[in-house]
Amino acid sequence: MTRVHIIGAAGYGAGDAIHYLDQHPNVELITLESQSSAGTAVRDTFRSLPYVDRTFDRAGAALEVCRAGDIVILAGESEKARELAPKFLELGARVIDLSDAFRMASLNPQAVYGLPERYRDQIARAQLVANPGCYPTASLLAAIPLAPFAHRISNLVIDAKSGISGAGRSPKLTSMYAEVDGDVRAYGIPSHRHGKEIEQELRALGIGVPFVFTPHVVPMTRGMLVDAYAVMREPIEESEIRGSFAKSYATNPFVEILDAPRVPYLPALAGTNNTQIAISVRGGVVHVLAGNDNLGKGAAGQAVQNLNIMCGYPEEAGLGARIPVV
Repeated sequence: MTRVHIIGAAGYGAGDAIHYLDQHPNVELITLESQSSAGTAVRDTFRSLPYVDRTFDRAGAALEVCRAGDIVILAGESEKARELAPKFLELGARVIDLSDAFRMASLNPQAVYGLPERYRDQIARAQLVANPGCYPTASLLAAIPLAPFAHRISNLVIDAKSGISGAGRSPKLTSMYAEVDGDVRAYGIPSHRHGKEIEQELRALGIGVPFVFTPHVVPMTRGMLVDAYAVMREPIEESEIRGSFAKSYATNPFVEILDAPRVPYLPALAGTNNTQIAISVRGGVVHVLAGNDNLGKGAAGQAVQNLNIMCGYPEEAGLGARIPVV
């Protein structure tokens, strides 16, 4: 059994991680640390988890009981992750961070970028995994199979839409129901912080063309949909593109390539670690749609997938059960 600690355990992503790991056959949840909810029953904080008979631990509890070989999931803010990760690593634990504290390779060369479909072997050996968020995950899964055609792409546009839970659980004016209902809001223009992260990984794939990334928040609780448009220097056959996508994800259990005219259906993906991808080609433009759950494959589900890879467990372990979405 692998001992696991979750720090920042009362947030949305952490709630999904608790659900997955509470049912994981090879994991023992040791501490569920929360500064804001210490002493509160998990079921009272997450109404979708009435069967989890646990109470949140106080801040600092995990550091007192952490052992070498434990897995620590950091689910709080970036600043806290930068403070805590070195302490857990010094104890011999392995860390999976859900914030963006360690995702830029130039600043954190010791961290492995936690996108399994791209870095599975490195993740298996990693001490510190920088778990990508929903925007980079969906964008990069749409782009990875385009790498063989990089020299034929003239520019790339990624238009992404996220559910409001991506803004976190702390109350904010901009994420109130009355503020988001009826709106589709672009933000972080012209240089959203995740744009640099996506560009870093695109360049690593050899896709160094001009790149535009526009994130939007939409009035739904969960979900992520990316529209990626690769403008080619000359027309390309759809069969070439489909062949690359099929080859790229043939052995990846959580990525489904849809036959035309199917497109990603976000309600079916809510509460899962799955990604659906649809492809179409019109003349010189390759259009890729990638949909997933921003709290699943875009956060907690991917963290559990990374934990499984790090510990040598089947990649699907603990991820078969759909999150009860309420």
